[in-house]
Amino acid sequence: MISETYPILVADDEVVSERQLLKEHESGPRMEGIESVRYLILHCSATRPDQDYTVRQLERDHRARGFRTVGYHFYIRRDGEVTQHRRLLEVGAHCRPFNRCSVGICYEGGLDAQGHPADTRTPQQRKALQQLLVRLLHLFPGVRIMGHRDMPGTTPKACPCFDARQEYGWLEDVVP
Repeated sequence: MISETYPILVADDEVVSERQLLKEHESGPRMEGIESVRYLILHCSATRPDQDYTVRQLERDHRARGFRTVGYHFYIRRDGEVTQHRRLLEVGAHCRPFNRCSVGICYEGGLDAQGHPADTRTPQQRKALQQLLVRLLHLFPGVRIMGHRDMPGTTPKACPCFDARQEYGWLEDVVP
């Protein structure tokens, strides 16, 4: 039997007691480290181009689904504004069963005016997303950029409504 002496470090956080360890780490809110992240998973909010879907609305909808906050790590508004909602090594709530090994990125949009899946990203969103992906590739070498729809074993859907591998997969080869 291993006997721990507290405080200990878990994923760069100081844990002062066994109770904190069980509550905050063993129960799942943190990944084990940078090497735990294997995917950057892209999502859309499944909203129409004429529908303003604010961070506040996103948070309200995720709380209504039982999440303690927004399930994605990042959210990109139509104007290109990027907001962060989870710490990088915090387990997300965006793509079961890959939440423990991924960072979730969602853009506002993904449906056309009739409510059908469509790539509705604005030029500002495209630029912000590519810049964010480059930053994350520097932090997490070797990760793969994937669309939610491309993850095996997940609920079948069109999300993120474009081919993430085709559009951004090349970044994996050029970002050191």
